Amino acid sequence: MSTRTVWQQALKQLVEHRTDVLHLDLSRVGFVDVAGVTDLAVAAQRLPEGQRIVLHRPPAQLPRLLELFWPGIAAIEVAA
Repeated sequence: MSTRTVWQQALKQLVEHRTDVLHLDLSRVGFVDVAGVTDLAVAAQRLPEGQRIVLHRPPAQLPRLLELFWPGIAAIEVAA
């Protein structure tokens, strides 16, 4: 909870970029809870068609939560 505002601001800045692929390096993030994954999913759903977010080295639970609660979001790609 203490970093949620920072997370939301980072996502807001990310989706304001006008490029087809937005890269998000999460290698230094240890945990993202359901609220944080919700913020990510909502941000991805707001992207213009054809734009996507590529998650690099996300915490293990993040892809599982995406698949569980938001399966098939085309605007999010998980990279190893």
